[in-house]
Amino acid sequence: MSDHQPSLFSAAELKGCYKVTPAAGSELSPAALTDWKQRIWQYQQQVQSQMPMQQGSLFEPETSLDPDWIDPFVLPRQNTEFWRWKAADIGVSALYFVIDYELPILLYVGETVKSNQRWKGEHDCKRYLLNYRQVHYQHGIASTLGIGFWAEAPTQTRPRQQLERTLIRKWRAPFNKENWQFWATPFVGSA
Repeated sequence: MSDHQPSLFSAAELKGCYKVTPAAGSELSPAALTDWKQRIWQYQQQVQSQMPMQQGSLFEPETSLDPDWIDPFVLPRQNTEFWRWKAADIGVSALYFVIDYELPILLYVGETVKSNQRWKGEHDCKRYLLNYRQVHYQHGIASTLGIGFWAEAPTQTRPRQQLERTLIRKWRAPFNKENWQFWATPFVGSA
C-alpha cells in the first residue's frame, strides 16, 4: 500500500485557491520598525519626565486616581499570555498596560472589571501583539512584551473608563485606536 494521498484536483485547478496574506506590519523594514518605536519612545520619555515624584500621602487618597501618579513602567510585569493560566479568582477592577520592555514603550492601555478574565476570548490587542511579535522575529529585533495591572482602579465602570481615556491620550499608546493617527500603527491589520 502506498503512503501517497491522491489529489482530487490538479495543480492548475487549485491555482489561486490558496493565498497567504502577510501579517500586518510585515512590510516594515528593520529601519522603519526601529524608527517607529524610537518616535514613540521619545514622546513617552517626555511624558514620563513630567510625572510628579511618587510621594504618597496619608491624608490625600484621591491622588491615586490622578493619571499623573500612575506610572505603567513600574508595575509588576506579567506575561501577555496570563489569561491562559488557571486563576483561583476572577480578578479585580483594574487598568492594564501592555509594554515592550525592551526599549521600553507603552503599546496599549486598557481597563477591565475582572483582571484575570479580560483577555479570554476575542481581544484586538492580542492580534496586534501577534503581528508586532512576528515582525520583530522576521527582522531579528528583540522585543520583551509584558503586561502590568494597576489594581487601584475605580470599581465603577464610568470613572474607570474616564481614567483609561485620559491615560490613552496622555501616553499616546499606539495600539489604542484613538492614537492610530499619531503613529500610523502598522500592526492593527488582520493576522
